[in-house]
Amino acid sequence: MDVGGGPGGRPSEATGDESAGPKTWLGTEPVRGEGRSSETLPPLLQHLPGVFTGTVQSLVNWARSNSIWYMTFGIACCAIEMMATGGPKYDFDRFGMIPRGSPRQSDLMIVAGTVTEKMAPRIKQLYDQMSEPRWVLAMGGCASNGGPYHQGYNVVDGVDKIVPVDIYVPGCPPRPEALLHGILLLQEKILRLSVKAGTAELPGAQTAVSAGRRPD
Repeated sequence: MDVGGGPGGRPSEATGDESAGPKTWLGTEPVRGEGRSSETLPPLLQHLPGVFTGTVQSLVNWARSNSIWYMTFGIACCAIEMMATGGPKYDFDRFGMIPRGSPRQSDLMIVAGTVTEKMAPRIKQLYDQMSEPRWVLAMGGCASNGGPYHQGYNVVDGVDKIVPVDIYVPGCPPRPEALLHGILLLQEKILRLSVKAGTAELPGAQTAVSAGRRPD
């Protein structure tokens, strides 16, 4: 069936006034020069010398802090808030947070939920399988100190009894904003890693409320 009168059923070009542009995309040249301004630096930065001074450790710390791969590991209700943080509204990915299904590819373990005596050996095994350097974030009151179940016969009063914790995020459960705040604190801690010690300059773990003190 002939559509438009062109050869082979193709629409034909307009024969009248061409000021409005072609009536078809066939045979037209690709649009050039659009959206390219964002690829170049501002004029001032274009004339600066391409030499920056610093240490390799600071460069490595910067790369590590902006490419934290966290393990898809949830125990209880706090894991729902962790999933919401990874969703489109809060967008974990904009911080370089990439979920990984294997501990061998993960840098961060977010302990989201109540740690029981039965689950404790599994958490320790997953932590041992993670590659160095590795970090642990205790999300919520249950992971920090047992939460409302701290008197339970089968509840571990804090995941720091099993693995070392870098960041505590209080709440029951903490909102995604609190988890994002904890991640920002972890990034600051990674940036402060010293060369000689191999650990962060700030002693102890940090919380989204206060640094260096475990939530009571």
